[in-house]
Amino acid sequence: MSSNVVSVDQLKARLNSGERIVLLDVRFNPKEASYGREAYAKGHLPGAHFIDFKADLTRPAQEHGGRSPLPSPEELASLFGSLGIDRDTAVVAYEDGNGPAASRLWWVLRYVGAEQVQVLDGGYAAWTAAGGEVSTEASVVAEQREFVPAVQADWLVGIDEVRAASAGGDQVGAKLVDSRDAAQYAGLEAPFDPVAGYIPGALNYFWKGALHDDGSWKSPELLREQFANLPKEEEIIVYCGSGISATPNVLALREAGYENVKLYAGSWSDWISYENNPIATGG
Repeated sequence: MSSNVVSVDQLKARLNSGERIVLLDVRFNPKEASYGREAYAKGHLPGAHFIDFKADLTRPAQEHGGRSPLPSPEELASLFGSLGIDRDTAVVAYEDGNGPAASRLWWVLRYVGAEQVQVLDGGYAAWTAAGGEVSTEASVVAEQREFVPAVQADWLVGIDEVRAASAGGDQVGAKLVDSRDAAQYAGLEAPFDPVAGYIPGALNYFWKGALHDDGSWKSPELLREQFANLPKEEEIIVYCGSGISATPNVLALREAGYENVKLYAGSWSDWISYENNPIATGG
């Protein structure tokens, strides 16, 4: 599998060929807790299993670690195994369109060692627009599997690595990428956090820049152009507000051929939880 993104037509062809693919529906609305489950009940891809984004892919916030801490690898392995997934299972995640939820699910699966994970380009909206069949029946797991986590430690960084990257500048050989919109990056607003600004040294690449105007994923060629100012030989550390909307940029960078891409899972909300961490504002 060369791409982390699969089109509706490609997915249909693979399903029609009889390939075993576990479909995961991770539709989510941060303002409406019941949205995803209700959307799933109204219609989903046949055979898809529902993932509760907040309950399954985050944990309650603590003093440090950001607003949306990661579950433990053991918790994730138990969840995925209960859905018939092991590290060799082909998995396709989708949400309403192309957003952070499916990318977060893609990232956590890859982080705990799953190899064949993709997001559905355009999500449920693209599937239904193309006349894809939908179901209102809750899917039953035919066979649970043992998911033995193989944590990819080089996909994740913590506060110490980020401090070093921020303080060291070009001498460290690591680049910080802020995935929030320009206003949040510049410190003009902070809709979700008590402090505005960005981590000193970070470059701003709003995650939606990885998408076309119609919301579809850009090709690897266009993504390479978009990230042309980021050196491929250096470590790229990606963050956002809480480690969620950074994941589309992680996926996009991997699509563009960057291999040393890491997520700062705690992101800005973790950074500002330490009083002595410096804060930058402006462009």
